[in-house]
Amino acid sequence: MPHVLEALSDTRVVLVNGARQVGKSTLVRRAGRETDASWYTLDDGTTAQLAAKDPSAFVRLSERMIVDEIQRDPQLLLAMKSLVDEIPTPGRFLLTGSARLMGLRNLPDSLVGRMETIELWPLSQGEIDGTPDRFVDAAFELGPDVRHESTVTRDDYITRITRGGFPGVYRRSERRRADSLNNYVADLINRDVTQLSEIERGKEMRDLVLALAGCSGQLIAPTTLGEAQGLDAKTTKRYLRLLEEVFLIKRIPAWSRRISHRAVSQDKLAFVDSGVASALLDQTASRLRKPGAPLGGLLEGFVVMEIARQLTWNDTRAEISHYRTKDKVEVDIVLEDRHGQVIGIEVKASASPLWDDFRGLRHLEERVGDDFIAGYVLHTGAQTLPFGSKMRAVPVSALWQIPAP
Repeated sequence: MPHVLEALSDTRVVLVNGARQVGKSTLVRRAGRETDASWYTLDDGTTAQLAAKDPSAFVRLSERMIVDEIQRDPQLLLAMKSLVDEIPTPGRFLLTGSARLMGLRNLPDSLVGRMETIELWPLSQGEIDGTPDRFVDAAFELGPDVRHESTVTRDDYITRITRGGFPGVYRRSERRRADSLNNYVADLINRDVTQLSEIERGKEMRDLVLALAGCSGQLIAPTTLGEAQGLDAKTTKRYLRLLEEVFLIKRIPAWSRRISHRAVSQDKLAFVDSGVASALLDQTASRLRKPGAPLGGLLEGFVVMEIARQLTWNDTRAEISHYRTKDKVEVDIVLEDRHGQVIGIEVKASASPLWDDFRGLRHLEERVGDDFIAGYVLHTGAQTLPFGSKMRAVPVSALWQIPAP
């Protein structure tokens, strides 16, 4: 909440954006009590009709307003823009949205310079455990001097992957949690995706989501994905964009620094919540422990999203991407800060990291040179181990247990 209150103190319109059921409404209600703001939700039919009939009158109902689920009537943004230009009071509007506004159909003139967006994700492991969640800051500050000893076992990681981070859901029994998360996806497609863009073939969208769950940590080939569901490449790309706009998936772009003409440009995929991906694949913790289970991809997606969450609150300003060459030399995660400094991360489900696990990281170091800070293989073992001057094998739990330097 401090971030929201800080934004309200100096910005006319603040938007808290994120997936459904991650606690946006709870957060803004608390902030609203601090700022004496009135609450209105566009999920309420009467309120929605009033807003649609006379937007200019609606936005003047209270001196400070919370408008929940703003994506249901984006035309209200025009009335808000007019009012905050007339009366530039900070904290005039606090909005929530379950879809990225730039994805909405018929989006009116933007609120550039007048609105700050705060993204809210499912809970991170640090938020669940009450631990620091500052690995990104530590990595860029300490480089190969990062040290971490872990008591988290491989079985513990599997439990964390399957439970996910949705408040009110992750503590449920395994069966109840899986039912809730499958229903969540169905409602998301039937409700939010349809609102964003009328989809002609709902069943194919649902089949595509199931196929994507099996692609966690893999390169996305829209043409191939679409053909399997009877969709053309253009439709598949549109559906992928819609699923990202409602915070179901996150596409990880290929690293863009032009250091090699042999680098591929395809995105990789991660589900925003690992529990959702596990539920769609019908992977319980006991099934994931068996040989041949898709643990590697789910673990990579889990790590990617833990880092993506941290990038919204750690002090380091960095972009997340991946790197892969046409010769299949790859690095699962590349973090590059605004000074061009680079961290490389590989994710391994093994508890015993090997020298060859650093092959892609060494390739990246050769290409980047002095800008390469460190390469980490995140593994399910207990100790930090050196594999060269800038290379370290580090337990995955370092992501949420290492404090800021």
